[in-house]
Parts: sequence; C-alpha cells; structure tokens
Amino acid sequence: MTVPTAARPGLDEREAAVRASIRSLARAVVAFSGGIDSALLLRLATEELGDRALGVLAVGPSLPGRDRRDAVALADRIGSRLELVEAREFEDPRYLRNEGDRCFWCRSALVDAVRPIAEREGAAMLYGPVLDDLDEDRPGMQAAAAGGFRAPLLEAGISKADARILAQRLGLPIWDKPASACLSSRVPTGTPIEPEALARIDRAEEAVAALGFRVIRVRDHGEVARLEVGADEIGRLLDGDLRRQVLEAVRGSGFRKVAVDLEGYRPAGLKTRLPAAR
Repeated sequence: MTVPTAARPGLDEREAAVRASIRSLARAVVAFSGGIDSALLLRLATEELGDRALGVLAVGPSLPGRDRRDAVALADRIGSRLELVEAREFEDPRYLRNEGDRCFWCRSALVDAVRPIAEREGAAMLYGPVLDDLDEDRPGMQAAAAGGFRAPLLEAGISKADARILAQRLGLPIWDKPASACLSSRVPTGTPIEPEALARIDRAEEAVAALGFRVIRVRDHGEVARLEVGADEIGRLLDGDLRRQVLEAVRGSGFRKVAVDLEGYRPAGLKTRLPAAR
C-alpha cells in the first residue's frame, strides 16, 4: 500500500532523504535501465558520490534496441560512469518458461550479474523502485531485496509523480518518458520466451517508432501481432495512409497478421488472448 500523502514529508524533504541515504555510502552501483526512476537515482548518486557511483545497464535479447541506445546516451548526459553487463537470464529455463514468476528469475539474474561488479567496486547495490510499485505484483522486487539491493527512492517515500517532478527539476530530458518494459513482457504468460521472437518484436516496434509513434507495444501472439499505441495516438494510427505504413512495417518485421487494439496501450494488455492466425 502507498503511504497516505498527508502522512508523508514534503518533496524537498524526501529528496533530501534520498541524497542523505546515498551520501552515507562509500560507493554505489546503480542498476540502470534508462527509465525515469533509475535515471533519477543515477543522477542523484552521481551528484552525491561523483566517480564513486557507477551505473550498470543489463543488456541482452529482452532489452529493446531503442532503450539501450537511449540509456547509454542518457548516462553520458548525466556524466555518470556506465558499465554494460550481460545478465544471462536466457540461460535460466525458469525464466524461459515465462510463467508468473518470470520477473523474479530475471531480477535474480541481474543480482548475479551486478554483485561481482559491486564487490569489485566495494559498493552498495541500488535500484529504483518507487511507492507505486508496491501496488503492483512485482516478484522482481523480492529477488532484488533478497539479493541485497537497496531502494533509496522507495525508502524515502518517492512516488512516480515525485520522480517525474524531480527529474524535470534536475533537467533530465526523460522526465515525461512513457513507461517501458522488457521485450519479454510482450509475450503472453505461459508462452516460452524465444530470442528470435523478441528480435521480431523489437524490429516491429522500431519500425512503428520510426513512423512517429511514442507509446508502442507489439504483443506477440505467434503469427499475429497485436499492436497497441498510446490512447492519444489512436486517431493518427487510423489515418488511411499512415495505417497502411504501420501495417506494412509490422508485417515486414516477421508477423503474418496485425491486429490493432483500439483500446490503446494498457499495462495489463496481455491478459487478452487472440485466436491463432488462420
């Protein structure tokens, strides 16, 4: 449950608490994805610790190509040290089975990848969950906590809205960036994860992004791609010529059919299953 707003200190106090928590550390390794929360944490860690802070970006088949490029560029803009590491979750059959605990095994692989770096650096391991994450089923948070990660934003009572405000104050260009997620989240639970399928999803989303869409999810239902865009972008998507370009782009990425979801993007989009293509 989230902490009631009336019971929480002001945002300035919460930011000060995060900074104080970071300053108490000799060194810090920050699990960095390029999203708002981890970017804010990395920025604060870099400001408070300088070169004693290090961002670690886990790369592999489940990381969208756009997210990797954007994260590297953002770390450079922040002025942070950044190290890329292969988390090796694809070597774990429990992850590949894609059952309800997939995120637990993904985060466990991240812990295993980051811990040697933290030991080398003599650093604490940090990551960026916020209060809103407590309202969702987040098995990965259990794995991170068990693996020794600390969550300074969460500990200080920072919400997603707070994180956006602080990111804007600090001049982070992604303060209003839409939520992102790994490519494996596009595959329905219970359908095994295959790197080839993730590559196809990534190609399709890159192609749709190139046509000017900001929020994109290509849900993989075998030969059928279910395309979600932001609710405010559906009107553009239904434009005749642009719709044709989008459908051609997704089919050209390796799907036989494309279903446009008129409800638009929603985090629970994969709860709806499509019939197999005929």
